[in-house]
Amino acid sequence: MSAPVIRVRGLVTRFGSQTVHDGLELDVRRGEILAIVGGSGTGKSVLLRTILGLKHPDGGTIEVLGRNLADLDDEARRPVLRRMGVLFQDGALFSARTVAQNIRLPFTEHTDLDHRLVTQLIRVKLAMVGLPQEAGSKIPAELSGGMRKRAGLARAIALDPDVLFLDEPTAGLDPIGAAKFDELIRDLQRALSLSVVMITHDVDTLCAIADRIAVLLDKKMVVGTLDEIRAYPHPWVQEYFSGPRGRAAQAGHDAAKGRKDD
Repeated sequence: MSAPVIRVRGLVTRFGSQTVHDGLELDVRRGEILAIVGGSGTGKSVLLRTILGLKHPDGGTIEVLGRNLADLDDEARRPVLRRMGVLFQDGALFSARTVAQNIRLPFTEHTDLDHRLVTQLIRVKLAMVGLPQEAGSKIPAELSGGMRKRAGLARAIALDPDVLFLDEPTAGLDPIGAAKFDELIRDLQRALSLSVVMITHDVDTLCAIADRIAVLLDKKMVVGTLDEIRAYPHPWVQEYFSGPRGRAAQAGHDAAKGRKDD
């Protein structure tokens, strides 16, 4: 088995006297979609920011693509960061820039490609996320919530990253839009050979596209397949997956799996 693209060992994260993660361990395998879930305040977004190097851990180590970002200076960190794409909630686009200008930013920051070539690449990225070319000339406020997410995703994959981080990618979308966005994530993951780390509350997303699920429990991480996690005897896990939404999502997943088997 190849080395994990992300390797977390003994992670400790604190805010003053509050410990959020205490000895947390996690591997993200190459080419998988790993979904991170957990109750409110368990530190899902904090974990994401720590892996990205936006927060320094209070203990333990984090290796991304074989490098410990904490050991690297700014110059050595840049090539690693270039291999990671991030989609924050609602796209996190710069409101005063057009969609095309937002997608251009990673090219400007990390490459010296010709302006005309970048323009062509922007058109390709828009098409890859299912946006019409005219969306490139619009500012984020002129787009629907779903289109903003797709524009943010286009920016996240601009430099063809190895690892894609998604923070609540389907939050705020209606069920049809969320299902289409799930399908887009899976299609891009396969087409670009991405490793995807995704924070989500959406049980439908877990059932539809997650290869493994990582649950933040008691300041540590429990990781397994959907069936393995559903069988885990922790009260929060049982409540999460045994509620009406969890049962409905599982029923839909089982029905879809049955149609494929036929």
